[in-house]
Amino acid sequence: MELWQLEAYAEIRDLISAYNSFGDRGRFDQLLELFAETAVMDINDGRVYEGTDEIRTIFTETSDSLSKDDSPSYIQHHTSSTHIEFEGNEKANSKSYFSVFLPHGIDHWGRYEDKFENINGKWVFVYRRVKTDGYLPGGWAAKRLEEKN
Repeated sequence: MELWQLEAYAEIRDLISAYNSFGDRGRFDQLLELFAETAVMDINDGRVYEGTDEIRTIFTETSDSLSKDDSPSYIQHHTSSTHIEFEGNEKANSKSYFSVFLPHGIDHWGRYEDKFENINGKWVFVYRRVKTDGYLPGGWAAKRLEEKN
């Protein structure tokens, strides 16, 4: 592995970590700085969010939904088993598992599929797909699914 790959790998891992950290703390402006302006996000809700303005609505709607559920004292996203592959020195893809914890314990879990680009010396998300594989019956994610159906 070349030095640039080690550096890029560390930057991309930090990018993935920052996404969860900023999102869990409601720091949406900082979270959106992790995306290219033309990024695309698919959270598997039947809609594709294009550009940071549309992507912002994912987080503001989630925040509003959590506020309705007696404002949990914390939300924690944990990411694991991240596998990164490079397409040259300016593009990369990754796949990861995630789990989300709320005060009642694990709430839902799934996979991230990401695409990154190095734009002006900074790695950013250009695409993120979130696929929820399972959820706790009666938990927050289950309630959201019921509301949409």
